[in-house]
Amino acid sequence: MRPILDAFPLVAFALEEPATAEVELLLRRSDCVMSAVNFAEAIDQLGRVHGRDQEQLHALFDPVLRGALTVMAMDRVVAWRAAELRRRHYRRRGSELSLADCAALATAQDGGPLVTADPPLARAARAEGVEVLALPDSRGRRP
Repeated sequence: MRPILDAFPLVAFALEEPATAEVELLLRRSDCVMSAVNFAEAIDQLGRVHGRDQEQLHALFDPVLRGALTVMAMDRVVAWRAAELRRRHYRRRGSELSLADCAALATAQDGGPLVTADPPLARAARAEGVEVLALPDSRGRRP
């Protein structure tokens, strides 16, 4: 099964966080998949929050996109599924799943595992019977 990435693995890779080595290995060994929504979220985070410009992001990710990572469009079936997942699992306190998180989970329901460091997303995935490949977050903790 092809690993499904949420936004975190690409952000961690770009920022050389604790998960970087695992993400590199995953990208070398697997044909990874990511929803276009999650790819946009990663690019947004790196640009808006971490100050990376488009040129830097293209230099970093274009080689990855030429072989190790497939960015998939979100079709209406996955969109309906993502909305339903958010309805079932989102809680303002304790399970703050973004719609992008639910897009990753809906994509992973077609075959995973889901690669994430996000605790609410990992809990929702496990509750849905989706295998989770847990990465260390910025502090080295795994969900």
